[in-house]
Amino acid sequence: MRKLLAPAAAFLMITSCGGTAEHRASEQGAINPAMATPVAPATVHLASSSIGKILVDDKGMTLYLFEKDKNGTSACYDECAEEWPPYLTKGDPKAEQGAKPDLLTTVNRTDGGTQVVYGRWPLYHYHDDKKPGDLTGHDKKEFGAEWYAVNAQGHKAH
Repeated sequence: MRKLLAPAAAFLMITSCGGTAEHRASEQGAINPAMATPVAPATVHLASSSIGKILVDDKGMTLYLFEKDKNGTSACYDECAEEWPPYLTKGDPKAEQGAKPDLLTTVNRTDGGTQVVYGRWPLYHYHDDKKPGDLTGHDKKEFGAEWYAVNAQGHKAH
């Protein structure tokens, strides 16, 4: 009887505490930047939205710029990168469907990832965007600066 109770008690402890971090993240649809798998290679393209044509990833998820970033270098790490996961790539990213290849580059992050850059802006997702077309991070102030969806010219969308 004791042998059966120990695994059951361990299961109850894990589930009553919310399970593992990986399990909670997958249930919530969150992207953990420390565990994020870079896309090989990342692609960007334009999509129509309520604020005009904006940059999206290969799944149609909105890509954002952070006005605190300077000279193509990310200023978003730790808690910031949990809420605004960087758009990471393996290899050279690709511009498709209206995105400009000459504006597309990468930057090496201090946490080891290679982040996609469009114009002079490192690109991010927003953790509250749940489906293609969501713009919940647009015109939002967090972590000391404004966040905006990106237009075809590599500027903040209006």
